[in-house]
Amino acid sequence: MRHLLFRIRSSLAGLTLLILLVCLCGTLFAVPPVKPAESTVPFVVSTGNDQGYTVRVLAMNSGKELLVDIESMARALRQSYRKNPEGIVLESSEGKSAPLCAILIGNNFARIVSRGTDVPERVIQMQSAPVKKQTQIYLSVTSACRLFTLWLDRNVEYNAVSGRISASTKSNRSGASVATIGSGRHGEPGTPAASTSQVAAERTVITGIEVEKRANGAILSFIASGPPVQGSLLKPDADGKAVLTLEKASCDVGTLSKIYNSGIVRAITPKQFEGAGLQFTVAFDNRSFVINSVDFQQDKKNNRYMLYVRSYADVEKIHRKEKEQQIAQVLNRDVEKWKLDTIVLDAGHGGKDPGAIGGNGIREKDVVLNIVRDLGQFIEQKWPDVRVIYTRKDDTFIPLHERGKIANRNGGKLFISVHCNASPNRAASGSEVYILGANKNKSALDVAMFENSVIRKEADYQLEYKGFTEEYLIMSSMAQNAFAKQSTTLAQDILKPVEMRQTNSSRGVRQASFMVLWTPSMPSTLVEVGYLSNPEEEKHLQDRDEQAKIAYGIFQGVQNFRKNYETSTMASMSN
Repeated sequence: MRHLLFRIRSSLAGLTLLILLVCLCGTLFAVPPVKPAESTVPFVVSTGNDQGYTVRVLAMNSGKELLVDIESMARALRQSYRKNPEGIVLESSEGKSAPLCAILIGNNFARIVSRGTDVPERVIQMQSAPVKKQTQIYLSVTSACRLFTLWLDRNVEYNAVSGRISASTKSNRSGASVATIGSGRHGEPGTPAASTSQVAAERTVITGIEVEKRANGAILSFIASGPPVQGSLLKPDADGKAVLTLEKASCDVGTLSKIYNSGIVRAITPKQFEGAGLQFTVAFDNRSFVINSVDFQQDKKNNRYMLYVRSYADVEKIHRKEKEQQIAQVLNRDVEKWKLDTIVLDAGHGGKDPGAIGGNGIREKDVVLNIVRDLGQFIEQKWPDVRVIYTRKDDTFIPLHERGKIANRNGGKLFISVHCNASPNRAASGSEVYILGANKNKSALDVAMFENSVIRKEADYQLEYKGFTEEYLIMSSMAQNAFAKQSTTLAQDILKPVEMRQTNSSRGVRQASFMVLWTPSMPSTLVEVGYLSNPEEEKHLQDRDEQAKIAYGIFQGVQNFRKNYETSTMASMSN
C-alpha cells in the first residue's frame, strides 16, 4: 500500500513539473505584438563653404519602409508649416512669393502652388500616401525627400547605406533625374532603382476645362499642371465626336466629365489609359450647328491645351436670338420681381399746406389723412404679407418730389395718392381717379394746376423743380407707359366701389400731369374722393364713418386689381 501511494505521489510530482515547464516555455518563446519602432534619422544640411549642421528628424519603421515625420523635415530645413485636420501645408520662408506645398493624409498627390506669380500650379504624385500616427504625419523617406526637392528646388537625398538624409540650402538641383529625386545617386550602394510610379509622377495633370461660347463657334481650354506633353486630335466624325489625346497625362475622370444643356459643345468625356495617356471625347451638336473646323493648339505660356471650334454663323439670326434672349431675361426678371408685397399710400398736402378748404372750414389734409390711415389698416388686416408704406402718417409737410422717392426707396409695387377736390362751381361733385399723362381737357388741367401749386410752399422749389418742364412730362409719361395698363386698371378698379358709396355719379378715370405721379416707378394713381367746395359733399367727407367707408371702397378696388393681376400673371407664366 505504501508502495502504491509513493508511485501516485511520484506521478503527480512529475505531472506538476511538466506543466510548469510548458508554461515557462510559453513565456520564453511567446511573440510580442509588433509595434512600429520609433527612432530618429540624422539630417545633414550643408549651408556652403564647408559649413552646415546636423539635426535628427523623427522616423518610424513600419516593417516595410522607413517613414519620416514631415514636420521634422520642415524644421530641419528651417521652413514653416500649418497643420489642419486634413493634412499639412508647408510654407517656404524665402519670401511672400515662395510656393506653398499642400499635403493631404491618405492622398498620393501633393499640390505646389506659387503665390503672387504667374507660375502654374504643379501636382506631384508620390509613391506612397502620407499617414497619421497620433499627432504626427509620416511619409516614406524617399517620397518625402523627392517632395521637398521639387518644392524647394534643392537637393534632398536619402542614403539607405549610411541611413542619413542630406540636403543643401542652395537652389537649383545639380542635374539629378526627376525620376530618381529623393534617393541616393546612381552607383551608390543600396540605391533603389526608379519605380514605375515615380516615373509616372511627372505626367501632366488636367485640372479643369473651360468652354467659351462664341457667335461663330467655341473655344475649349484644357487647363494643365506639370510638364508639356504631346497632343493629337481626331477630327469630328459623322456623329460629331472628336477625340483629343494627351500623352502621359492624367485627370480626375469623375470631376472632368461634363454635360452641357445648350451650345455647340454637348458633352466632354475623359478616359484614362494605364501607362498610355489620356483621351477626351468631345461631342458636338452637329444637328443645330454646321461645324466648319476644329483645330488643336498648345498654349505653352498658360500651360493649356486648346481646341478652336468654328461653325457657320448666321449673324442676323444670332443677333435676333440674342435680342430675344435679352428680352426674355428682362421679362422673366420682372415677373420674378413683381410681387404685390409693398403698397405706398400718400395722403395729399399736410403741415403748412392745408390743401382744399370747405365752406365750413374742413381741410383736405385732415380728411385724406384719415382715409389713408383707414385704408392702410384694411390692407394690413386683410393681407399680412403686404407691407404698407406711408409718405406721411401725421400732419407733416412732405414735398411733392420726395413722395415719389419714398415709394421708390421702399420698393413700392403700387402708389396710391388720396386727395379732395375743389371748384369755383359749388355744384361740382363726384369722385375722380387720375393717372399720369397729358392733360386731356381744361377740367383736368385745372385740377392738376391746383394740386401742383403746393410746390411754391417748398423751400428752393425753383431749384428742385427746375427740370420739371413739358419735355420732362413727356419723358415721365413714356417711362410710365410700362405701367400704363396696370395704372389704368387700378384706377378703374378703385373708381367702381368708391362711386357706389356716393350719391352723385363719378367723373371717371382721367389723365393729368400731377407732379406727385411723375417719379414713382410703379403703377400709380391719384384718387379725388369728392369736392370740399360742394356743401353736401363737404358734410359727407367730414363724417368719420363715411371716411372709413371711402377707404374700404378704395381697398375693394385694390383687392380686385390684385386678384386679376395674380390670375393673369400665373396664366402668362404657364404659357
